[in-house]
Order: sequence, then structure tokens, then C-alpha cells
Amino acid sequence: MELNLPSILTPDLGLLFWMLVAFLVVFGVLAKFGFPAILGMVEKRTNYIDESLRKAHEASARLENIKQESETILQGAREQQAAILQQAAATRDAIVAKAQDNAREEAARLITEAKAEIEAQKQAAISDIRKQVAALSVQISEKILKEKLSTDKAQMDFIDRMLDEVTSNNK
Repeated sequence: MELNLPSILTPDLGLLFWMLVAFLVVFGVLAKFGFPAILGMVEKRTNYIDESLRKAHEASARLENIKQESETILQGAREQQAAILQQAAATRDAIVAKAQDNAREEAARLITEAKAEIEAQKQAAISDIRKQVAALSVQISEKILKEKLSTDKAQMDFIDRMLDEVTSNNK
């Protein structure tokens, strides 16, 4: 009892030879033209991703610098407030030492003025910081809303423009 298997399962040597020749021709064409093109595209994409990551790190560093600058401004405002409070106290003490009778009226007037001045400067500093933060937020929001970020190219163009604007505004 002999099994008759289909010829595709038991090919003869001639068929194997021509299949091997066809495979080698196709492989040769792919090795010559296909693989270099594919590798080139993969390399371009890798470079693009690396560049995007580098730019994202730069943007993050610039944002951190902006945060540090705002903290420095706030610290300066706090120090100025403390200095103004110290000046007001020293003035009050000097007036009390010079004239006991006028000291109560003068001290009350100076303290009131100092507090009003401190409050005004504090409000002005807070208002200025809020305006700056609000303006920056509005500008960023407007630009984000205006841009269609559906493609990688549009995203990279937008990041480049934002970085250029931040750099030019900081100078």
C-alpha cells in the first residue's frame, strides 16, 4: 500500500531548483533596492524622534528657567516687603523717642501709611505677576488653539516657533 501524496508536498528536484532560483532572484532584488530604502526610512524616523526629544528637553529646561525667574521675583517682593516693614518700625520708634506727646498720633499715621504702601506695593507686585502669567497663558493658549496639531510636522513647526519666540522674548 503506497501513499500518493500531492506533488506540492513531495516536489521533485527540478521544481526545488527553480523555486530556489526564484527565491534568490527576489531576495537579490530586495537586498539591492528594498532593504536600503527601508533602512533609510527607519534611520530618518529615528533621527526625527531623537531631534524631537532633544527639543522637548530644551523646552522643558526653558520652562523651568521661567519658573525660577518668577520665584526670584516673588522672593524679591517678599524681601522688599520685609524691608519696608522694618523701615516703618524704625521710623515709628524714632518718633516715639523724640516726642512723647506727638508719638501716638504720628505712630498711628505712619503705621497706617506704611501698611497702605505695603499693601499697595504687594497688590501691585501680585497684579504684575498675575498679568504676566495671564498674558503668557493666554498667548500659549491662543497659539495652541490656533494650531492644528494633527500631524508630526505641524507639531514640530509649532514647537520650533514657540521656542524661537520664547528665546527672542527673553533677550
